[in-house]
Amino acid sequence: MDSSLDKLQPETQQKKSFSDRGRSVVRALTTKDGLIGDYDYAFLFKPNLPFMHRSRRAAPFFGLNDHMPIILAAVLGFQHALSMLAGIITPPIILAGQGGVNLATEDAQYLVSTSLIVCGLCSMVQITRFHIWKSPYYVGTGLISVVGTSFTVIPIASGAFAQMYATGYCPTAADGTKLPCPRGYGALIGTGSLCALLEIALSFTRPRLLKKVFPPLVTGPTVALIGIKLIESGFNNWAGGSGSCAGRPESGPFTLCPRVGAPHALPWGSAEFIGLGFSVFVTIILCERFGSPIMKSCAVVLGLLVGCIIAGATGYFSDTSIRAAPVASFIWVKTFPLSVYGPIVLPLLAVYIVLMMEAIGDITATCDVSRLEVEGNLFDSRIQGGVLADGLNGMLSGLLTITPLSTFAQNNGVIALTRCANRKAGYACCIFLLIMGIFSKFAAALVSIPSAVLGGMTTFLFSAVAVSGIRIISTVPFTRRNRFILTAALALGFGATLVPNWFQYVFTYDGDNRSLLGFYNAITLVCETGFALTGFIAMFLNLVLQEEVEDEVVDEIREGVAAAKTADRNDDSMDREEWDRIEKGKGGDDLEKGGDVEKRA
Repeated sequence: MDSSLDKLQPETQQKKSFSDRGRSVVRALTTKDGLIGDYDYAFLFKPNLPFMHRSRRAAPFFGLNDHMPIILAAVLGFQHALSMLAGIITPPIILAGQGGVNLATEDAQYLVSTSLIVCGLCSMVQITRFHIWKSPYYVGTGLISVVGTSFTVIPIASGAFAQMYATGYCPTAADGTKLPCPRGYGALIGTGSLCALLEIALSFTRPRLLKKVFPPLVTGPTVALIGIKLIESGFNNWAGGSGSCAGRPESGPFTLCPRVGAPHALPWGSAEFIGLGFSVFVTIILCERFGSPIMKSCAVVLGLLVGCIIAGATGYFSDTSIRAAPVASFIWVKTFPLSVYGPIVLPLLAVYIVLMMEAIGDITATCDVSRLEVEGNLFDSRIQGGVLADGLNGMLSGLLTITPLSTFAQNNGVIALTRCANRKAGYACCIFLLIMGIFSKFAAALVSIPSAVLGGMTTFLFSAVAVSGIRIISTVPFTRRNRFILTAALALGFGATLVPNWFQYVFTYDGDNRSLLGFYNAITLVCETGFALTGFIAMFLNLVLQEEVEDEVVDEIREGVAAAKTADRNDDSMDREEWDRIEKGKGGDDLEKGGDVEKRA
């Protein structure tokens, strides 16, 4: 592949003057070629129905810096934004809700709005790619590498918040009801900003060394367990909610979900809630089977929309919070007291290692679908710049009141589907995210979505995370050593995921030494977080256990092939013997028939 295609600016091309750029902008805005072009827009919206004829002509491919019509860039950018929307809004809704720190409705609306704004701004950093002065390092990839709020932090945060309420760090009412805890949320984002320094430091390490220390053997089972743990939260929401009402208490405000007095409140697990979730899930499947290209990439959002329409028609919605929400919002309209919470330092360090390896894999996939080189110095610089930007975004996100961000992978599917790797579409995506975030009525509508509808969507998303981990594991050769590492790591990881309180009663210290208590809490939180336990064990064993001299997989394959050949040879000889017997039998029958004829004659 020609390496010149992978350069942001060809070396022989002169830098454009301001007048040249001005003429290019005017031409793009005033000509048909600049505005619309000759792209087959019907391709994006034509559904895949059995009786409809589909054209076999492929859509044109738009490279990194190719000329691209403005309208097309806006349409494809909006498609990218929709494909990201569900992933961006899910973490703040979960963490601000009953399964998190029980923030007020207006605080949850602010977090959703700010997540959209921060993701739009940080995605621009990744797409633009800045060179660090007088150094060989970069910030950003220069590709359509968009970022969103990470799912990886949800299991850590959920366990930490439960611990905060149990230890008195967060307040509870006299009847045991968990009260809003902005202090706990501030501790999460403050600690996250501090731990992001690890990923920033590792970004200056050679990618080959990072892949050696954190290979797919380590990251694969870790990502899979993150998804498996998250599915629990999605299923609880599907049945009505993941907060206090999930335990079906016999008295109090949470005997019904989401609470007593809410529109169409029902007991947790009611058939109505299950049906609402299934309406989302089934819509996603139908969009994948019959939908147009743009519907397939936005299937999760369309499923959410259908579920909301059904919920609104059957009385599950209340527009009170939407009416009360301000027209516009921005960063720092609300703030939280930043602090460092010691028990979550180790788990969050593990989170950033996972985010770094996810970023490396996603950037590699983006280069591949963008028809750029996936090896060489330029590719390594994209990896370095992407990981550095990922770490910086994680640090800045906490200062901007949002949980850690990660590079999103689903946009690679949009690139492959639409055959557009042009950065103009990426910038258009960022602009749409900013618009969605600034107009806070949109965020208020998202926050008011019933838990059952949200659960049907998030269960699908979280399952996709688990499948991504399985896909990473599938790239690992199943030698005896690798099987042993996976077995040892997953044994404790699955155990801690299925029985999360197994380590809760190991430390019984109840003295006044807060530092010692925090240290014990940190160990407990790591041991009760399945993916963190799996990641640490897999990384340790991968460094300690030596590679086998002989690859057992190859030996087994060779033995299998040899056995198959031996069996084939045996079958061939037996077939020949049986054929000879048949031929001899035929000859004997012919002789007998001939003798009978002679006798009758």
